[in-house]
Amino acid sequence: MDSIQEFTPEELQNLMGKENSIVIIDVREVEEVAQGMIEDAKHIPLQEIPNSIDELSKDKHYVLVCRSGARSMRAATYLDEQGFKVSNLAGGMLDWDGEVVY
Repeated sequence: MDSIQEFTPEELQNLMGKENSIVIIDVREVEEVAQGMIEDAKHIPLQEIPNSIDELSKDKHYVLVCRSGARSMRAATYLDEQGFKVSNLAGGMLDWDGEVVY
């Protein structure tokens, strides 16, 4: 298995808007997302990822996000094993200094 690519918050902010094939998936719990999430991110709690595979496209590049980067790395690893193109946000929302929506 290849290691999962990680983006810094700055790298992800630079990619947003430039590449329309990138989709951000926030895997945090509902209570965490209520504190703010990256604009246009799709919310799929970690435990729902296996049940949500049919909603995802292998033509897109998914960047997984959580609070610190650990849960999203687990989700990214799982999706990578299913054949999806994925990356992880290093440091998660704790390191994110871009815009958030509530």
